[in-house]
Amino acid sequence: MRLLHTSDWHLGRAFHRVNMLGAQAEFIGHLVATVRERAVDAVVVSGDVYDRAVPPLAAVELFDDALHRLADLGVPTVMISGNHDSARRLGVGAGLIGRAGIHLRTDPAAAGTPVILRDGFGEVAFYGLPYLEPALVKDEFGVDKAAHEAVLAAAMDRVRADLAARARGTRSVVLAHAFVTGGEPSDSERDITVGGVASVPAGVFAGVDYTALGHLHGCQTITERVRYSGSPLPYSFSESGHRKTMWLVDLGAGGEIAAERVDCPVPRPLARIRGTLGELLADPALVRHEQAWVEATLTDAVRPADPMARLAERFPHTLSLVFAPERAPDDPDVSYARRLADRSDQEIAEDFVAHVRGAAPDARERGVLRDAFDAVRADDMVGEVAR
Repeated sequence: MRLLHTSDWHLGRAFHRVNMLGAQAEFIGHLVATVRERAVDAVVVSGDVYDRAVPPLAAVELFDDALHRLADLGVPTVMISGNHDSARRLGVGAGLIGRAGIHLRTDPAAAGTPVILRDGFGEVAFYGLPYLEPALVKDEFGVDKAAHEAVLAAAMDRVRADLAARARGTRSVVLAHAFVTGGEPSDSERDITVGGVASVPAGVFAGVDYTALGHLHGCQTITERVRYSGSPLPYSFSESGHRKTMWLVDLGAGGEIAAERVDCPVPRPLARIRGTLGELLADPALVRHEQAWVEATLTDAVRPADPMARLAERFPHTLSLVFAPERAPDDPDVSYARRLADRSDQEIAEDFVAHVRGAAPDARERGVLRDAFDAVRADDMVGEVAR
């Protein structure tokens, strides 16, 4: 069976101030063409179909168009909800839509109930594990601790139990939306840290033939059988080194895996350039970036006049301007933002306690802070679902 694995469409999302809906529509067209031209047997979409719980109408219309085009091909599609989606909204009409071969899996309670597809070698069971927010699903899965590994492990126990009851030789595919240990994040994914831990080990998915992951935006191979497709389009300049692709996966008669990357259309390349304004305007080596979307980091000791307008004369698609004067880390003029760069909310809070009190928080106090951040994030998730 030939699978096309994709995820993290984030329909409705912009790239800085650039509306990406046209590029997203181009990707959907490319996806449909790939399904047709490469004789794909099933499409799997591993979450974050939309960029937010209540997407704009244009994004919903594009999703509707994608569903119709995939259904017209007669190729089954299995989709799960991600942490950016409203699972309840995405799952509306799932039963009816399923009759057209588009299988939406958004209910955590159905993790052990597969979509069964068939090829010349028998059945393939597709298990959809939507994003599992630990605080919201721990009771469903009967776990004591609201942690990613605990709820995913419990969901996978249901998957393996169902698979064990099926005919010998039944092959299996799991769709999951999670941060798996060994994956490389980018700046455009929403933080899902719970209890100080964001990732789960790949071993959680042991016992299935292929795990199609979503959440991280870079295409990655965690193991031969556990892979991220990544997002089809860039959503931050941290993705400037990404090659945006989908996975074309051939699942053999005995569960063998052969995987090939299929490139996605590139609306415009990304470039991160750094130097003084004079250097950036004069450097002949930067000619190749003149038509790219540009993030420029200026290292001038004194902020130059009209930097964006002057940069735009050479780089008309400059979208982001960062000021980072070359100074020693202990220089009092180093900006507050630079001092906080790459630090988590937890670390910032602990530093604040240490600054105000003169002593760092102890283990119990760190636990209180961690629980507070987890509670706020869980409340935000509940609020999004309820909207």
